[in-house]
Amino acid sequence: MLTPFRRVLLALVAVFSLSTTACSTIDSTFTTLGSESDLERVTVGTLRGQPHLFAPYFYQQFAPDLAIEVATFDSSPDIKNALVSGQIDFGVVGIPALLAGAAAGEDLRLLSVAADGGSGLVGTPDIRRVEDLRGRTVGYPRGSSQEILLRLTLARHGLDADRDVTLVNLPFSDMATSFGGGRIDAFLSAELGPSTARQNSGAVEIASPYDTPVGKVNIGLGVTQRTIDADPDKVGRIADVHRQVVEYMDAHRTEWQDRVVEQFSLDPEVTALAVANTWPRSEIDDEFRAQLAALIEQMVRVGHIPSAPDVDTFVHSD
Repeated sequence: MLTPFRRVLLALVAVFSLSTTACSTIDSTFTTLGSESDLERVTVGTLRGQPHLFAPYFYQQFAPDLAIEVATFDSSPDIKNALVSGQIDFGVVGIPALLAGAAAGEDLRLLSVAADGGSGLVGTPDIRRVEDLRGRTVGYPRGSSQEILLRLTLARHGLDADRDVTLVNLPFSDMATSFGGGRIDAFLSAELGPSTARQNSGAVEIASPYDTPVGKVNIGLGVTQRTIDADPDKVGRIADVHRQVVEYMDAHRTEWQDRVVEQFSLDPEVTALAVANTWPRSEIDDEFRAQLAALIEQMVRVGHIPSAPDVDTFVHSD
């Protein structure tokens, strides 16, 4: 028979188990790049196996006074959630995920751009132009910037995404395999999907997905206002490191490509195509703000977010 003390003890163990399980739902892997244990640790989130989100792996060489810890996740919403929960300090992340969180009232700010591009519209060789997609099956990742680009690109060429094509919502990781297996005729998705399909399944580029008001907007460096208020010097330091890193990556593309291949054991030829389709950058200029506003407008229009977040609050300025 359980004594009252043991009943209380078991109840406390059960509560503790539930609480720790609830706090551990985000699948992530942490890698510390700095070797000095007495350095201040800064944790930066990014995605696994993505050339256009690889910047954090270069941070350490530009921040010898810090111990950079890179946390890899499976999706941009996971990175966003880790930022909000305080699991990470900064995140290189899809900008739509940050916007969705900000629109829901979460404490999220865009500190810098991280990379433009990293998207592609590809299909079977008989699809030579966007108009040839009429009546075809097209893959896309719902809720992403690539969905916005697809809808705008189709509309620009006189096609209605909901009537003139059959849309198939697929995870990013399933795009190339679904195309290779004949499930879809074309897709607009993020790398490495388009480059994998081109290299391994004979896909061809149908059109640039960047010829819309959204431009190449895709990846940003996110932070919370909580972190900005608590340690503005650290935030400024990371912003400066990030700027140096993206400039270095753009000027040393072969090294960037080789390090991505080594870090994630990727196909070098696929990675080369993906890197060529990505433009590292950091500056938030007037053109970017206009493209960001266009992205927000479209996210509201298609129901990705209920209302537009305040851009002046969302975009952090020194």
